Amino acid sequence: MKVRFSEDLFKKLPVVGILRGYSLDTTLRCVAAYAKAGFTNIEVTMNTPDVTDIIDVVLQKYKGQLNIGAGTVRNDEDLSKALDAGAQFIVSPITDIAMIRRVIALGVPIFPGAYTPTEIYKAWVAGARMVKLFPAGQLGPKYVKDVLAPFDGIEIMPTGGVGLDNIDAYKECGAKAFGMGSLLFNKELIEKEDWDGLEAHMLKVKASL
Repeated sequence: MKVRFSEDLFKKLPVVGILRGYSLDTTLRCVAAYAKAGFTNIEVTMNTPDVTDIIDVVLQKYKGQLNIGAGTVRNDEDLSKALDAGAQFIVSPITDIAMIRRVIALGVPIFPGAYTPTEIYKAWVAGARMVKLFPAGQLGPKYVKDVLAPFDGIEIMPTGGVGLDNIDAYKECGAKAFGMGSLLFNKELIEKEDWDGLEAHMLKVKASL
């Protein structure tokens, strides 16, 4: 049975943690720390080995506690695999109108990637739950403010280059959520298998949000 995306969980802490390239065991360790730290939304990217098995296992373990999504969804093949695995939401690095419409017709939220004002507008009008500004690090907080001036009402989720040094500026400029990878999933701590340290690191990040 498919587990539906929870808006309550998403709004509780509108951050999407991004896991890419880790084994099932390491992913489960990372997700355990993530959940203990109080985060509520996570994506596993489709270019992760055995990603469909990972999404299924994590979803069964954390359903009701986390929204589990599929990231780096680039084409119909990726999308079909993600949906078959039970992904509760879809994140893409691109604006593909047909993909957006296909996903929302199934009642699944999608966060398509966009860079230009035209892409942002088209993604939103097509039905995006929120538009993933990617790569945000190349643009910065002021870009969000400038784009939202004529596009008030559009919800933007900066992803890529979001750090503790600029997250407040992004929020002040109108960002509604954030996609975070290495900022949350510290590679050094993961390589050392320091899971308590990883949880403590995530709590520190959370305190700054």
